[in-house]
Amino acid sequence: MEEEGLQFLYLSEPDMLEAGVLDMKQCVKTIEDMFRLAGKGDYIMGGPKRDSHGIMLWYPDEPAFEGMPKAGPDRRYMVMPAYLGGRFHVTGQKWYGSNVENIKKGLPRSILMFSLNDADTGAPMAIMSANLLSAARTGAVPGVAAKYLKSATAENIAVIGCGVINHACIMAIAEGMGRVSKVYLYDINRDRALSFQQDMEKELNAEYVVCDTLEDVLKNADVISVATAGKVKVHITPEMLKPGALLTITGTADLPKEMYLKNRVAVDNWQMHLDYLEEGKMCYQGIEGIRDWASSYDMLMLYEQGLLKEDNIVSLGEVVAGTALPRKNEEDKLLLVVGGLPIEDVAWGYDLYNNALEKGLGQKLKIWDKPHWH
Repeated sequence: MEEEGLQFLYLSEPDMLEAGVLDMKQCVKTIEDMFRLAGKGDYIMGGPKRDSHGIMLWYPDEPAFEGMPKAGPDRRYMVMPAYLGGRFHVTGQKWYGSNVENIKKGLPRSILMFSLNDADTGAPMAIMSANLLSAARTGAVPGVAAKYLKSATAENIAVIGCGVINHACIMAIAEGMGRVSKVYLYDINRDRALSFQQDMEKELNAEYVVCDTLEDVLKNADVISVATAGKVKVHITPEMLKPGALLTITGTADLPKEMYLKNRVAVDNWQMHLDYLEEGKMCYQGIEGIRDWASSYDMLMLYEQGLLKEDNIVSLGEVVAGTALPRKNEEDKLLLVVGGLPIEDVAWGYDLYNNALEKGLGQKLKIWDKPHWH
């Protein structure tokens, strides 16, 4: 340390690809390890209750100053800090800006970076491109869920929303299931579904069926992945699901209250979703302020009204850690609502950092030889 001063490793997106950021087999294993630690409580996220999703800038509907960002579809700036224990024992934070209008500028909707820090000193270990990291870790969650929440006879997958996130989700779900017979595809843009099929056929050996209706894509599906965005939310009723089905919601969906009240509900971390509720109550817009981006908004409203009880809600970490059982029988229909945990980024970012070190990837950047003040 004294000879080299203080340095950190910078990893570009090409570096991340070479480090294996899209290796869903390793990613699912990493996120499974993370959920096991989360189920035991060996983690810290932001906020006084240590379960916050992160800190977000709430842009005003009508800015009072010229140049100040204005609220809009999926427009936010957020920082997501966390510590993860166990074999990781490291801290980190993802930060990003998001704006639907980015697409018109030839940019991704969200642009993300991630930093990894020593848990004891706080010194930076790495700063890395995080769009692919975030997509992979998001997709890995339904993969872990498929392993622990699917029915014993599950073999068919349904894809609703044929975009980048669902690409990662399906690769992870296939990894979690262990066997896949058919993959049913649905998107409001049929051409996008066909393009998705062509891409997936190169990576996952299965029979693919592009469907024209939600009913068709759902009727034979054992594990369903919904990863859609936008103002028009996909509408799914309990009757559309076959007995024993697992419905995973990574984006947002329009689900009737019966979906939450008549089925077992799993979440990535229930305490984090309760934190969403508290944030909503403090928002200048009221609870409505979280409607557009909180995947658990509808279930939180049912919980707030006293209709949805905590004894029907289970956190995935508790299931992975072996302290909770998700199913009462094989006929149970399960709903998984995912919000995205900062500790997922820490876990996958840490393993990719170590992959990069082993492969000699990235650039070492110096902060100082010796600190000016200490």
